[in-house]
Amino acid sequence: MAYTNSSLVNCTVKSPNHSGKRTHSIDRITPHCVVGQLSAESIGSCFTSTSRQASCNYGIGKDGRVCLIVDEANRSWCSSSNENDQRAVTIECASDTTEPYEMNDAVYNKLVALCVDICKRNGKSKLLWFGDKSKSLTYSPKSGEMVLTVHRWFANKSCPGNWLYSRLGGLAATVTSKLGGSTVTDSAETTAGASKATNSNFPATPFTVKVLISDLNIRKGAGMNYAATGKYTGKGVFTISEVENGWGKLKSGAGWIYLENPNYCTVQGKVTTSTNTTLVKKSVDEIAKEVISGKWGNGDARKKALSAAGYDYNAIQKKVNELLK
Repeated sequence: MAYTNSSLVNCTVKSPNHSGKRTHSIDRITPHCVVGQLSAESIGSCFTSTSRQASCNYGIGKDGRVCLIVDEANRSWCSSSNENDQRAVTIECASDTTEPYEMNDAVYNKLVALCVDICKRNGKSKLLWFGDKSKSLTYSPKSGEMVLTVHRWFANKSCPGNWLYSRLGGLAATVTSKLGGSTVTDSAETTAGASKATNSNFPATPFTVKVLISDLNIRKGAGMNYAATGKYTGKGVFTISEVENGWGKLKSGAGWIYLENPNYCTVQGKVTTSTNTTLVKKSVDEIAKEVISGKWGNGDARKKALSAAGYDYNAIQKKVNELLK
């Protein structure tokens, strides 16, 4: 395959730290947080010393400018995984220096544009985010598919930070939409239409459902034509406040989930005053770990979602702080 570099590049600071020609075609993109509000040139300069033993293909500076650091034809040293770096285009993005390593709009918007460009030049029409390490690393992308992976799957790091991690579903959906492909990224949804058995009789709202898988996508509307929020329900019991075309609106306000595939979601019963107080809840530790992984969003949105789901926000935040320390 003939490899090319992006036309979005504004500057070039080449790193000697790479393994030469790739041994696998490009079918992954791995965005990283650089942990610093650096310029594109400064990101490149981070990798010019051979003693650093690290590099990336591109760096996106705090103003959205792009630096070419290692040609796409070559394997960078970026993800703590030879296998991943052999097949991924790696991108370091300027960010805050503390968790959740937030990126500004200029950086995020250029990341979207760069992902679109990488996909186009490598013959891909769809960018996928599964949000699950095992599923992502064992998945064999079809000829037109690109998969998002993250550094935290290969090393004891939080990279790319919870700010971006919680947005990867939205990133995949936005890039895929710009490429003209389908935005479906969740296996529960893609197999729903093929399931012979369906949940079709729903009680009057509000009612509860039991989600059987950990990565059921939450979408912004009632249908797969709506973008994914980048968050997942996790396993557990949830209250549905509205039903539309087989989709249920979560009472927490987080979005909509697909209800009709019984392999992923079973309908329980109408919520009453008495049963509403006895719904199965996860432990503080479990929810805190979900918060750290980005499943509950950030800031006020996180606080509202946790409170709406019946959790003590202060207790959860205290545990989050303990785990991060």
